[in-house]
Amino acid sequence: MNRRQFFKQAGVAGVGAAALAAPAIAQENPKITWRLASSFPKSLDIIYGAATDIAESVSKATDGQFQIQVYAAGEILPPLEVADAIADDTVEMGHTCCYYYIGKDPAFALGTAIPFGLNARMTNAWFTAGGGNELLNEFLAPYKIYALPAGNTGAQMGGWYRKEIKTIDDLKGLKMRIAGLAGEIMTKVGVTPQQIAGSDVYPALEKGAIDATEFVGPYDDLQLGFYKVAPYYYYPAWWEGGPTVHAFFNLEKFNALPESYKRILTDACAAANARMLARYDASNPQALRELVAGGAQLRAFTTDILDTCHKAAKETYADLSAKNEWFKKLYDSQQAFKQDAYLWTQIAEYSFDTYQMIQQRQGTL
Repeated sequence: MNRRQFFKQAGVAGVGAAALAAPAIAQENPKITWRLASSFPKSLDIIYGAATDIAESVSKATDGQFQIQVYAAGEILPPLEVADAIADDTVEMGHTCCYYYIGKDPAFALGTAIPFGLNARMTNAWFTAGGGNELLNEFLAPYKIYALPAGNTGAQMGGWYRKEIKTIDDLKGLKMRIAGLAGEIMTKVGVTPQQIAGSDVYPALEKGAIDATEFVGPYDDLQLGFYKVAPYYYYPAWWEGGPTVHAFFNLEKFNALPESYKRILTDACAAANARMLARYDASNPQALRELVAGGAQLRAFTTDILDTCHKAAKETYADLSAKNEWFKKLYDSQQAFKQDAYLWTQIAEYSFDTYQMIQQRQGTL
């Protein structure tokens, strides 16, 4: 065989190989379009933005083959119906919080945050390296949902109050917008929880229909203007020390994805999870300055108030654990993780941060 014949035959063989490979590649990288229903309005741009971050990352990583169309709260679904819509395959994906669905089972709360639970760093560690993600998805499987962490706000603020809260007695009879397990625990100390849509909170405070509201933190709260009608801004939100926002997927649809798409989607959620916390950490300081300049009165909950609420929380968890197997399983896992995490945190992180905070207050940082 001469040189010219060799390359001619090789070229034909190459064309054949390419022709055979193309369908395989197409099968591995199919064209897919999903719909994502968010539980959050576009006005909460950091939280809502995590969903659009995920969609953009997935599209770029797949050269546009995997498209996720993002819809804000209310555009195609009410914000608290996302889990049901995913389970019945109305949409393939959602961006929401597990604790919105405690009406189905109180154990859902442990997917987001419970009063006096994990902080943001511990939450991420528990999900990523402490078995939390596997345990939560074992719980969610009967609901036809698979979940991945896709955001965290960090520790939130304890809310806005029309009057000062100096003692536990000042909470008695208070009408407060607060829901979930936090609302149940607040009930034990005399608060009357109210369920009010976010858009209705400001007028309710202004008219005195409610006395207080919790929301998120300085960046989001500044946009809502609560300081104008309820000037006392308390901290911390002992009910949300590090709440996780999740990406929910229809379990069957997620499992049917090519392995490459599963990994791309998982990595996109992890990146969005880290990015949300970073954005809040970067945005909250300046927002807090603006709130104080606008008249917000910063106040810390007293140790007595925290101790009383902590006791009520522990009683609540004991009751739930006694009658709910999944709540106990998730709660015990988080508690064991928290015990070790704080053992370590107080040695290095706490002592380092405490010294730095002292320097900041002294102007020597």
